[in-house]
Amino acid sequence: MKIEQASRKKAKIKLALQGPSGSGKTMSALLLAYGICGNYSKIVVIDTENHSAELYSHLGKYNVVNIGAPFTPEKYCEAIKLCEASGMEVIIIDSISHEWEGSGGILDIHSNMVGNSFTNWSKLTPRHNNFIQTILHSPCHVLGTIRSKQDYVLTEKNGKMVPEKVGLKGVTREGMDYEFTIVLDLDIKHNASASKDRTQLFSGHPEFKITSDTGKKILQWCESGESITPQSTNNNEVEVPLEVQISNCSTIKELIELYGTCSQHLQSDYRSYFAIRRDELTPSTNPIAQISKSHQNGHTSVSTS
Repeated sequence: MKIEQASRKKAKIKLALQGPSGSGKTMSALLLAYGICGNYSKIVVIDTENHSAELYSHLGKYNVVNIGAPFTPEKYCEAIKLCEASGMEVIIIDSISHEWEGSGGILDIHSNMVGNSFTNWSKLTPRHNNFIQTILHSPCHVLGTIRSKQDYVLTEKNGKMVPEKVGLKGVTREGMDYEFTIVLDLDIKHNASASKDRTQLFSGHPEFKITSDTGKKILQWCESGESITPQSTNNNEVEVPLEVQISNCSTIKELIELYGTCSQHLQSDYRSYFAIRRDELTPSTNPIAQISKSHQNGHTSVSTS
């Protein structure tokens, strides 16, 4: 464990598009994705909307993974891993809301569980959190669409009670928007505004229409961070990219040893690479070795589950 100077590293964007039905979430996500990678064949849509993503196939030859009920967190995670293994650059999850409120989603599972309602959440929350972590640690850019509901209150204006919109409420677990780097809210006229923006690209700006240029702007921010310092070998100090070193590990022991030599920043930034290689090296019949950051007495430990 050591103190390091803060610096923003290159990143893969994790972005949410939130809006009511008809606000253009799917179209906007596809335009953003194309702006980010410039190649429709490297874009994949995880479609929970009964093949609705295919309605925009005139835009380009992007890929689709159709999933249906039950919309369990594990099914989403399996689809994400499939997309990663297939070499996709941008994953669109359309939509995230089904994992929470859809048939076989978290709320549906909870309503069908027996026993204490409060205690049952302790069994479901880790499953939902694993879905979130799979998104955040993906080596791909991930764009998620979230259905939203309009909230209104009655206010008095000129002696009359009139409905006034007070905000958008996403159909997902409370606080889900905190997990994304950018959250763009879409209205029924397809206008976008940022309700959360760690990049500072859109916050405080007037409403705008999403185009592929918006995706290019986001990509430029992602690529403007510092390159992650690669590890070096003892052979004339030739630098080898960390992702290559991870790929070259032939045993779980080698992978764990490499993980232990990395700084906390590298462990965090490359966790998904370690996890993918771990799964490749672990026989399906054996318990999965889970690399985790656990700083006890100043050391990194490895736990199994």
